[in-house]
Amino acid sequence: MPTARLILASTSAYRRQLLDRLGLPYSVESPAIDESRLPDETPDAMSERLALAKADAVGVLHPDAWVIGSDQVAERDGVALGKPGDHASAVAQLRAASGRTLRFHTSVCVRSIATGAALIHRDLTQATFRALDDDSIERYLRAERPYDCAGSFKSEGLGIALFESIRSDDPTALIGLPLIAVARMLREAGFDVP
Repeated sequence: MPTARLILASTSAYRRQLLDRLGLPYSVESPAIDESRLPDETPDAMSERLALAKADAVGVLHPDAWVIGSDQVAERDGVALGKPGDHASAVAQLRAASGRTLRFHTSVCVRSIATGAALIHRDLTQATFRALDDDSIERYLRAERPYDCAGSFKSEGLGIALFESIRSDDPTALIGLPLIAVARMLREAGFDVP
């Protein structure tokens, strides 16, 4: 095990729950960065830029640590979708997703300022929604209230009922932290991950 600490640069409870699965000691710190999209930036480039920016923002404060930064951008027809924030926006997102396939770009960066290492991975998940009527949307949103989730659903919860199919190399990527890649990168960094 390296002597360096491990820090998750995130305020997401979902990412913390995922990282807990690896059984490593770590701390959490907010990266406090501007997550606005740059002009003409593609959703996949945006997710990678923000994952690296989050890792860097926390890494410069703790150069002795390895820092994990991750970001996810939902995309419909090339347009990045944000977190809905409220019920009306979530209804609109799910109506627009009904019967369609959305792409979720999830990037993760494992970064050490001290060594200059920046291990980066991008994951693409394609989620095809079943046809959703207004009653189904309302029942779902009232039950789970996923207003802090890109795409207005929680695939790890009741949101799984909204889909016809999900295609991905890593089922945890859609939740916000692709653990297969994270485990590999942490092993490369010297952490004892099975």
